Amino acid sequence: MCLAIPSRIVSTDGMTAIVDVCGARREANLMLLPEEVAPGDFVLVHAGFAMQTVDRETAEESLRFFSRLVEAAKVAGECPEEVPEEFREIFARGTIAWGDTGKHEA
Repeated sequence: MCLAIPSRIVSTDGMTAIVDVCGARREANLMLLPEEVAPGDFVLVHAGFAMQTVDRETAEESLRFFSRLVEAAKVAGECPEEVPEEFREIFARGTIAWGDTGKHEA
């Protein structure tokens, strides 16, 4: 099973976008989306491909849920090694939020 965290489109260049995923920037391929996207839109990304768009309300609701998961892990005393790799950076920051960290990982 895969887990997709809503990603905010930061910029686009043809069929490629830079997305912000909880403060970390990554490149995503847009070729599988049936509609065009623009900066500020939200998508779900899997294996480097944007698979579908997500409305802002749903994206923000999902982020609140993931934030509660991070808090629950902290309360349970789980250390980053016990947290799935995808969440270690979020756990280390202690927050889930879109940010302009300038960090870009392809």
